[in-house]
Amino acid sequence: MRRFIYMVLLLIASIHLHGQNTITFKIIDKEHKEALVGATAVIKGSANGAVADENGFATITDVKVGLLNVVFSFVGYETEERQIHFPLPKTAVDYMTIELEEEENEMEEVVISATRSTRTIRDIPTRVEFIGSEELEEKNVMKPGDIRMLLSESTGIQTQQTSAISGNSLIKIQGLDGKYTQILKDGFPALAGAAAGLGLLQTPPIDLRQVEIIKGSSSTLYGGGAIAGLVNLVSKIPHEKRDLQVQLNGTTGKGLDANVFYGQRFDKIGTTMLVSYDRNWAYDPSNAGFTAIPQFDRLTFNPTLFAYFSDKQQLRFGVETMWEKRLGGDMSYIKHGENGDHVYYEQNKSQRYSTKLSYQYEISENSLLSAKNSVSFNKRRIEIPDYLFDGNQWTTFSELSYRYSRERSEWIAGLNLNTESFKEKSIHDMPARDYTVNTFGIFAQNTCNIGNRFILETGLRGDYIHNYGFILLPRLSALYKISDLLSTRLGGGFGYKPPTIFSEESERLQFQNVMPIDKDQNGLERSYGANWDVNYRTSFADGRINLSVNQLFFYTYLRHPLELKHENGGMYRFYNIGGYVDSKGAETNLKIKYDDLSLFLGYTYTDAKVHENGHTYRKVLTPEHRFNAVLMYEIEDSWRAGYELYYVGKQRLTDGMTGKDYITMGIMVQKIWEKFTLYANFENFTDRRQTRFDTIYTGSISQPEFRDIYAPLDGFVANFGVIFKL
Repeated sequence: MRRFIYMVLLLIASIHLHGQNTITFKIIDKEHKEALVGATAVIKGSANGAVADENGFATITDVKVGLLNVVFSFVGYETEERQIHFPLPKTAVDYMTIELEEEENEMEEVVISATRSTRTIRDIPTRVEFIGSEELEEKNVMKPGDIRMLLSESTGIQTQQTSAISGNSLIKIQGLDGKYTQILKDGFPALAGAAAGLGLLQTPPIDLRQVEIIKGSSSTLYGGGAIAGLVNLVSKIPHEKRDLQVQLNGTTGKGLDANVFYGQRFDKIGTTMLVSYDRNWAYDPSNAGFTAIPQFDRLTFNPTLFAYFSDKQQLRFGVETMWEKRLGGDMSYIKHGENGDHVYYEQNKSQRYSTKLSYQYEISENSLLSAKNSVSFNKRRIEIPDYLFDGNQWTTFSELSYRYSRERSEWIAGLNLNTESFKEKSIHDMPARDYTVNTFGIFAQNTCNIGNRFILETGLRGDYIHNYGFILLPRLSALYKISDLLSTRLGGGFGYKPPTIFSEESERLQFQNVMPIDKDQNGLERSYGANWDVNYRTSFADGRINLSVNQLFFYTYLRHPLELKHENGGMYRFYNIGGYVDSKGAETNLKIKYDDLSLFLGYTYTDAKVHENGHTYRKVLTPEHRFNAVLMYEIEDSWRAGYELYYVGKQRLTDGMTGKDYITMGIMVQKIWEKFTLYANFENFTDRRQTRFDTIYTGSISQPEFRDIYAPLDGFVANFGVIFKL
């Protein structure tokens, strides 16, 4: 009988222990108290754990009695470790609540100024690609003299070189010509018209804080010119801690760069200053006889003053200046002057001066009044044998806007005035290509939270363009957070572009024999487009592996686009074609991060076609397939090393031929100390260049006719440098 009682007691004890071998946690967001679906709870030192369900509950089974260390993690949140004595004391509820805090992650907290909103990137319905300070530092050591590489290595963006010997370049987004991309500097329109051809080559990245890219029609935000999208270059601002950097860089392509950036705030006054000098000697690695990198000297000086009158009033005034002389062409001519058949050259001289003034007044905690004004002067001179293009461009931008923000809704409204005037110094028999475009616009935008997971953004702009009339531009974007791991955006809008002679077709001709725009025959180019993307992110292995995937689909329809046509007598004239251009495709971006190792993969499919008078043909110089991969290893504030691979598919050329596909690769190594950094970058180390598998010109060396440039010309170029932080 006694043995039976012992067996019963032992059975009861085992049942009790079995009921105690599970532990349940409810994992929620600390601020919003929302369940974190997919969060993990893992007993440290073991593989025993659980994943939170749709209500945030995670139940771990087979738990041993004693002191446990449980690790709680979720992508985008701070990992938390708790010491727990098991079994738990009896309470009114049978689970333990764990609150996780969002990470203080720059990517999550940064405000995207291009959308004019105060919201962080996670809560913006408009799809924005963000390049932060860390990635800008990486690109700065690869190409300290300009931002061409920074943009061209982004998925869906292509840099198109318009001159074989002087390096002039434009950027193309989603298969559309460079003239349809609007470049902003701190929210001010810049690098348009005559300034566009060399603009990307004259912007050092060392003073940039972030770069924001919006793909698809964005004319509702900033007016005409953003049919393909916009790029906003955001400058650094001063802080109380001094930021003084000196960068010295040299390249095997015979280039030198010296950049100095200074920024600091002194109570009510702050300042930033950029001084940059870039020089290159003529370089021809293929011995083709023409410059792959032209000879040039460039000086940039950008001082900015910040005045903090009070916590509610701020004023910012900056001046940007740039002088450059660029000479490309026959290597023998550049070295020795005119010599027999060696007479061909292309000389670019450019000067740019601009002022930028902005004032902000915080009327109340929820409302802000802003005023902006900029005046820019750009002088451009292109000279080739027996021809000279010389003109001056004045542009102004003025804007007054008001923003009213509440917790769930935000209104932005304003009006602006854009003026652009170009005057050519005509020394030929051709009529002058002078033009003036004045645009008055009024706009309004609302961003509203509808429930906890749906955010809607609507906008409307009305522009009156002198000589071209009034145009209305609606815009709509929506963000739906399906879960904490999965979200989707859908957006679209209308766009337009006033006709101008400044395009990549006329750049390739140095504007020679290009007839002026006729306002009676040439009309506005109009468009509409849409983007849809899905974004997924998660984590594995106790939060040590982070994965994010973004899939984008895009479509743009451009009605009666302006195309340059060859006429009798060797002349060229712009016509609005009797048809349309459509560009559709997809972009895939994948990022995997494991401890100090990051892998970025990107693929772009572009189907851009011209439909003209019943005929359909593929857009020239637009690869159907592009792939990019970046593997980066980084120990914070110590080491950074990276490997890059880029594949560019075949392209249709203007002469009817097809350009060969190619792959380029690069390696970068950077050692970081507190006060200085050493780096080495080996770009295109497999030495892929167009002159290895195709020609760049036909005709004679004295009268060359240059073909399309669709692959690198400079080949393998290494650069080495040092950055001092004083």
